[in-house]
Amino acid sequence: MSIYYPPVSFYFSVSISGETGPNEASFKEVSGIAVEKHTEEIVEGGLNDFRHPVPSTAKYSNLVLKRGLLAKDSPLAQWCIATLEGGLNNAIRTNNIMVSLLNESAEPLRTWHFANAWPVKWEVDDFNSMNDELIVETMEFAYSYVQ
Repeated sequence: MSIYYPPVSFYFSVSISGETGPNEASFKEVSGIAVEKHTEEIVEGGLNDFRHPVPSTAKYSNLVLKRGLLAKDSPLAQWCIATLEGGLNNAIRTNNIMVSLLNESAEPLRTWHFANAWPVKWEVDDFNSMNDELIVETMEFAYSYVQ
């Protein structure tokens, strides 16, 4: 166990299969790592006072990645544009995304694999002449499951 426990949240890495290029996976923020188990209620026959919750399907939150705005010809930006502007006639190309929380030696403490991810939202921060900040793009991904 590390002497730095619990781990810090600012040391992480992101990799996206099929999307290569300089700075493609340099993100300032990752959020949306969440899963929720849905339940269904079964009403007990003859006794309307009792409802029994039983497990149902899992629901995954969308994975949200934020980074400084890169050129529109970056492979990741091209994938987002092709998916979001491609219409329903074009097949959606999926990629696997891996997010790793790292220790002080840059070794993964915990890794999440997001299978068959595809972009569902792309957003650029508001422009504001009164702020001295980088412009940030936000990419949101749906996926089949997380391991």
